[in-house]
Amino acid sequence: MNEPSATFQLFGLTFDWTTIISTLVSMAIVIIVAAVLAYKPSIRPNKRQNALEYALDFIKGVLGDSLPKDMARQFSLFGFALFLFLFVSNELGIILQVKFGDVTYLKSPTAQPLIPFSLAIMSLAVAHGIGVKALGFGGYLKNLLFKPYIAMFPINVVEQFTNFLTLAMRLFGNIFAGEIMLNLIADSMGWPGHFNGIMTIVAVPLLVLWQGFSLLIGAIQAYVFVMLTGVYISQLSGNE
Repeated sequence: MNEPSATFQLFGLTFDWTTIISTLVSMAIVIIVAAVLAYKPSIRPNKRQNALEYALDFIKGVLGDSLPKDMARQFSLFGFALFLFLFVSNELGIILQVKFGDVTYLKSPTAQPLIPFSLAIMSLAVAHGIGVKALGFGGYLKNLLFKPYIAMFPINVVEQFTNFLTLAMRLFGNIFAGEIMLNLIADSMGWPGHFNGIMTIVAVPLLVLWQGFSLLIGAIQAYVFVMLTGVYISQLSGNE
């Protein structure tokens, strides 16, 4: 499904307004939420502090399933920021889409290929960097390419590409498909602006159900992405 897009050129590169606006809105929401939760911490934790601590403990638990306890604590803030950004980005287009003419300027950033692939590169770069730091460059290459046997070299090389593709494509595919279905259901209603007979009567509850399901999928995909990031950090740092 190809939608019209609004782009501009800068330094010979093409930039998409939808990707930029959607990503900036998601980032702003994340920053505001984090700032509100962490505002004026006190010795006696308030509800906001408790919510923040519960979220951090949840991320520590997710990472703790694949990482040693000290590493899970070390990467809990990174995992929390990644989870929060993914959660907001996944849900944004389910809750709100802004369209002018034929161009949608605001939707889920993760429903556009660039963002999931960029996040996958970032997460794997962190994992590979930790591998080098933990094992040294020689040990990192040995663990990356020749574990458990030298004969596994071709499979290990392919695995690195498949890790990247599955991490990015799983996120993109689920969020993109969710938005496509919502738009198709909304179109069958004659949305927006007028009643479309029996199709509207049928589509309204279906739209509500699918929207709720998509919200759940968005949360699950954020969880899975952070969990797999922890798994890759564990694998590449020799902590399997």
